[in-house]
Amino acid sequence: MRAGIGKWLTYYNSERPHSTHGLLTPDEVYANKTEPMRLAA
Repeated sequence: MRAGIGKWLTYYNSERPHSTHGLLTPDEVYANKTEPMRLAA
């Protein structure tokens, strides 16, 4: 069962496009994530 869940998670995060992310995979969205700029006072 663990192997099956692992395969599904890999598919879900790296192969399956999500409409919420503009048809990108969660991995692609995370890789393109930018850190917020820290403003100096």
